[in-house]
Amino acid sequence: MKDGESMENAVVVKNLTKRYEGFTLDHVSFQIPTGSVVGFVGENGAGKSTTILAILGIIPADEGEVELLGHKIRERRKDSKDVDISQDESWREQIGVVFDGCNLSTELNLKYISKIMKNIYRTWDEERFLKYINKFELPMNKKIKELSKGMKMKLSIAVALSHDSRLLILDEATSGLDPVIRSEILDIFREFIEDGEHTVFLSSHITSDIEKIADYVMLIHKGKLLLTENKDELLYNYGIVKCTRKQAALIPEGLIAGKEENEFGVNVLVKDRQGLMESRFPKEAEKVSESQFALDRASIEDVMLYFVRSAGGH
Repeated sequence: MKDGESMENAVVVKNLTKRYEGFTLDHVSFQIPTGSVVGFVGENGAGKSTTILAILGIIPADEGEVELLGHKIRERRKDSKDVDISQDESWREQIGVVFDGCNLSTELNLKYISKIMKNIYRTWDEERFLKYINKFELPMNKKIKELSKGMKMKLSIAVALSHDSRLLILDEATSGLDPVIRSEILDIFREFIEDGEHTVFLSSHITSDIEKIADYVMLIHKGKLLLTENKDELLYNYGIVKCTRKQAALIPEGLIAGKEENEFGVNVLVKDRQGLMESRFPKEAEKVSESQFALDRASIEDVMLYFVRSAGGH
């Protein structure tokens, strides 16, 4: 791909599989449109980190293909050997990666970070790095080990954004940070994609963060991708019906995404609130019970919890 040439998808993953004893990342396939923020959600141990590590080639996958920024990373051949198709590796500098923790030497001062990065990245932009350091109010003379967790995360993000990154991949980068810092960082991610040429893939179990900035939501559970949806459509369409057991039995089966029973009745996650209200359910529900049913909007957290429980829980 030539410089400046736009692409439809920043990430393409096909049948990505990684087997461990007791866990399998099971033929995961998805695409991440260029210019979008994709939120990757799931409980701890669901497979979020394994997916990201396999995409980046940090761990070898057993099956599947990955394409980043238009470059095919790996191809599965009949002899079962992984072949790196890419010849020119310079494009890899356009991928910024942030994990939950700072991977820089804790004895370094921030003022030496830029000097080191100049020798690692040909595209290193010291002016941009210093801009983020000032924006994040990070102390230049302190050693990394003296920084708080929030400061370390801000430093990692500043580094990731300062070498001409077009794709930012973050694995639980906002976990453990206070809401003010998280909000500040999320705003930077939105600014990052404003030109339509930059992309963010954000793995997090903090669904409120995903709800705030994501364009698309992917849900993984026990190594299987259960859901890929446009976030706005998900929040508009999905709802929770609170009703009696008799009323719940009347909900069209095709609309049900999850169900939870309790001592007061049943809560049902439905995929299409409008479709439910246009069905025979509202009138039929009134006939079988004196209690009124309630229909509320569902949050991303609601959707995640109901999908996970319906898929067999933990």
